Amino acid sequence: MAEFSSHAPGTPSWVDLMSPDIDGAKKFYSGVFGWDLEDQFDDDGNHVYVMARQNGRAVAGMGSMPPGAAGMPSVWNTYITSDNLEASVEAVTSAGGSVMMPPMQVMTSGRMAVCADPTGAAFSMWEPGEHIGAEVGNIANTHSWNELMTRDIDAAKAFYTKVFGWSYEVNEMPDGPYNVIAGGESGGLGGLMSMPAEVPDMVPNHWVVYFSVADIAASIALVTDHGGQVMMEPMTAPGVGTFATVLDTAGAAFSVMQPEDA
Repeated sequence: MAEFSSHAPGTPSWVDLMSPDIDGAKKFYSGVFGWDLEDQFDDDGNHVYVMARQNGRAVAGMGSMPPGAAGMPSVWNTYITSDNLEASVEAVTSAGGSVMMPPMQVMTSGRMAVCADPTGAAFSMWEPGEHIGAEVGNIANTHSWNELMTRDIDAAKAFYTKVFGWSYEVNEMPDGPYNVIAGGESGGLGGLMSMPAEVPDMVPNHWVVYFSVADIAASIALVTDHGGQVMMEPMTAPGVGTFATVLDTAGAAFSVMQPEDA
């Protein structure tokens, strides 16, 4: 188990869901992962967020679609820690990325910005205030990995190196090289890979969010029992574990991974 009191700049440190059906999402994810869900409100009493906790520790968040986002797909977002959001945003644009939402204050929790890399994959950056990001990870039913799938791996690698200083350990896999972001205490900070050829062109370049599970067959059964779907059946990566990609009741995709040593 990894418990966190802070995250180093450049670390994927938080994930949250943007959903058109927040009540349905709460029912689905509490059923699948057993999370305790805490509704959060602003000073005017408006519902603004849902904090998911495991044994009292923050593991993920959920929010409703923002105004003007009607028709947008439900999605899990990857956040990368920054200790200077303005400097990070400037680095994004200097490296060929774009800013989708400029820095904004999130009450006393911290500050965030939403950007896209040069291949179009969206990600968020987080400058912590009272909220550091995940307080626990890499155990069953918590966030454990973030993975970029892109059709221009060279451009993506160069971009993230310029913005966050990432370096990569390249592992040869059956589907091609897998680029592990060096660092962290669990075999890397995340990964970058080329989009598999069989993925339809309509699927954009994107970041994938993984959650660890103790028993992948049981977790998939919970997904379908609670109205979700299996998008990619379980497959095993030697030395890593068995993973599958699933959809929640609003169509948001995420992956579940049973580590090899689980």
